[in-house]
Amino acid sequence: MPRYDLLVRGGEVVTGADLQLVDFGVVDGTFVEIGPGLVDSAVKTIDATGAIVMPGGVDPHVHFNEPGRTDWEGWSTGSRALIAGGVTTCIEMPLNASPPTLDRTSFDAKVAAATGKSQVDFALWGGLTPDNVANLSELAKSGVVGFKAFMSRSGTDDFRHSGDDTLLHGMTFAASVGLPVAVHAENDAITSEWADRARAAGRTTMRDYLDSRPVAAETEAIGRAIAIAEQTGCSLHIVHVSSGQGVTLVTEARARGVDVTCETCPHYLVFTGEDAECIGPSAKCAPPLRDPETRESLWDCLVQGEIDFVASDHSPAPPEMKAGDDLFAIWGGISGCQHQLPVILTIGPERGLDLPDVARLTSTIAARRFRLPNKGEIAIGYDADFSIVSSRQSAPISHSAIQYQHPRSIWDNTPVDHEVRVCVRRGHVVIGDGVVTESLPSGKFVRPDLTKGGGSFANVNRCQ
Repeated sequence: MPRYDLLVRGGEVVTGADLQLVDFGVVDGTFVEIGPGLVDSAVKTIDATGAIVMPGGVDPHVHFNEPGRTDWEGWSTGSRALIAGGVTTCIEMPLNASPPTLDRTSFDAKVAAATGKSQVDFALWGGLTPDNVANLSELAKSGVVGFKAFMSRSGTDDFRHSGDDTLLHGMTFAASVGLPVAVHAENDAITSEWADRARAAGRTTMRDYLDSRPVAAETEAIGRAIAIAEQTGCSLHIVHVSSGQGVTLVTEARARGVDVTCETCPHYLVFTGEDAECIGPSAKCAPPLRDPETRESLWDCLVQGEIDFVASDHSPAPPEMKAGDDLFAIWGGISGCQHQLPVILTIGPERGLDLPDVARLTSTIAARRFRLPNKGEIAIGYDADFSIVSSRQSAPISHSAIQYQHPRSIWDNTPVDHEVRVCVRRGHVVIGDGVVTESLPSGKFVRPDLTKGGGSFANVNRCQ
């Protein structure tokens, strides 16, 4: 009988803080042996010589919109895009599905929509809005990783933004059950009133939109969320931070003992507001793309280990919602989950990130922060989730290889010099030789393990 179900040989494997030339064996979807020169027989053997073997990516911030808005993106196409980008686990946001994930019924509908369609393992965020504070307990019991709130308008009427009262009640409950609250941190009064004034004056260009959401709107909201979290003892996560000033508020709070983390997104690390003016509606997002100096401050924070991880904030919409002359009316979201790992592998080393840094930023720390059991590392006893990535001549990902339901994105012309050749989820090859497998067991729902990693996740395996 073969010793392994799968044996991978000859690759440069990212294991924890190290890059090692080792082999590893997989049995029943789990890493069982890691070491040089493994020679036992296997049902299947993959030669990874000359390639990099990364832990399966964990993207904690995607919007797949199903049920209800499957025409924007669905679990089938969205998860195929993830695996094409080397991601094997995602955490899906409570919006923009219809209904959003605000109670047990909508939670069950979301799990049913994903089951049998998702090619990646998936966890779910629950929502925190003024309309569902009474339902947080049933969401916690259902197995959400935490609660997501918007401090400014979300863009959909069925997911209302949270004022301070809602945040206070929600964070108090979240602290009592040991779950984090994640916030979209922008000041609603600033962003809404500035937008209204601009539109009333007929100023609706991309530059007008960018100006309506200044860095001050982000930093004010981050500071307010931190203050409420500190008062309640709630674990806090700030999503898609777009400025170094925002990250500094997080690091200062962490230094005084607040359990707070933050993420940024590849588009904030690559593009600027000036790029957005050239690219047009596909570059609209919130918070918006910033000026070059703000982008550089974000890179400084990332390289210094002050940003916990990178997430795609994959937020697609039909093409007609990303077209028009009124930038305030256009949907604000960027498709990017397939591009994240190739982009970071391309630009990260130029900025001083090594491969273990990239693995922590795109996999390990997100899995630990949200307590996804046996995810995020190539280690014995963990799920056998990994990708094999090869260097290539620098060029954009070909249009024919894009798996998004609506392929057009801000990344269309961005060159990358790495490509995912093989992706394996729990021992199943979901991409082989760059081709997505058509028939394979579907991904599974993952509940957070609340018995592990209690307390602060701050300062765990940072880049520096």
